Amino acid sequence: MASERQINVGGVPIGGGAPVAVQSMTKTETADLQATMTQIRAIADAGGDIVRVAVPRDDDVEALKTIVVESPIPVIADIHFNHTLALKAIDAGAHCIRLNPGNIGGPEKVAEVAARAKARGTPMRIGVNSGSLPKHLHELERENSVEALVTAAVEFVELMERLEFEDFKVSIKSTNVPNTIASNRLLAQRIPYPLHLGITEAGTKWTGSLKSAVGLGTLLADGIGDTIRISLSTFHAEEEVKVAWEILKALKLRERGPVLIACPTCGRLQFDMDTVVAEIEQRLEGYEDPIEVAVLGCAVNGIGEASHADFGITGAKNEGLVFAHGKPLRKVPQDALVETLFAEIDKSIEEGRTAFDERQSAEGAEWLQKIEEENADQLTPERIAAMEAAAAAEEAGAKPLPMASKVELDEESSPTAGRRFTRA
Repeated sequence: MASERQINVGGVPIGGGAPVAVQSMTKTETADLQATMTQIRAIADAGGDIVRVAVPRDDDVEALKTIVVESPIPVIADIHFNHTLALKAIDAGAHCIRLNPGNIGGPEKVAEVAARAKARGTPMRIGVNSGSLPKHLHELERENSVEALVTAAVEFVELMERLEFEDFKVSIKSTNVPNTIASNRLLAQRIPYPLHLGITEAGTKWTGSLKSAVGLGTLLADGIGDTIRISLSTFHAEEEVKVAWEILKALKLRERGPVLIACPTCGRLQFDMDTVVAEIEQRLEGYEDPIEVAVLGCAVNGIGEASHADFGITGAKNEGLVFAHGKPLRKVPQDALVETLFAEIDKSIEEGRTAFDERQSAEGAEWLQKIEEENADQLTPERIAAMEAAAAAEEAGAKPLPMASKVELDEESSPTAGRRFTRA
């Protein structure tokens, strides 16, 4: 159900079978040129294909003239309420204009923007939000919010077609995940234009990422959606891009950088896996190759659960195994697992292949077999069930947790550069 039409945003194809594009939006005041460009570069470095900036004032338009020239990725100007700012943003060289016909002032003003965009060859995004539907749809919204969203989008599409402007994409966004899914499914059946997906005002990095993964992941798995933005309450816009990429990688829609597989741990765990996984995840951020790395918490299941991984480790009490492509590489002391893993990864990337030393590989396989045999009659399902029951009983009898203290975010967690409340 991929969109038939394709548009081009500053060199990035959207729709018509093109890869799903990743967007984010700067959190800074656009007129603060230095802060905005710093954030745009962070978004680009994280893998953002397109960036959107808010343009609510003339000062932002002035900054936009420089931003579109210096930005490493195409820039969308986000316009609400004031159509003259849209006209100025087009003249400033914005690669795309985001417009909500529901709050821009009527069809005449939309027509004026469309005419200017057509003359300049500037594509547009027609955005429909559940919080800003036209007044004549408010009653329908109370009865059937999904149908109201879709009706608004179709009406806007028909308006653009009457204006003979078809260089646009469409978005329907809601804070309600089921409504977002249902409305985009309906809209995809009714229009041929590219669709931009998002869960608006999704929440914090934790809850927002989960809601976005459920909503956007469901639609993308259906083949719906040509570009996505993860809306998170964080001043680090690049975090939105990272979440978007994890969703795309999980669905095998795009590849970028390593994929980490880690078992959830259980009563079989015999080493400090939390620390090991955190270190591996951090070090993998420095790699661009789309390698798959697995971390298994015990050797009882061998490497079968992660035999498809390019590289991996599995640990026991004092020793562990480094493996590649389902085959043991070598047995090493537990405290050398991570360093050995990355040494093998680096060597493989440098040489273009993974080299196996048959003697070391055989020793690793023998060790793995020994561990499996030693634990065969100890770590039974019955024993694990008993351990889980004991843990549940202990938790049931635990004392209530003390009330949480107020959360204080430091500068690293919440940078203040460009935040709006600093403005006089």
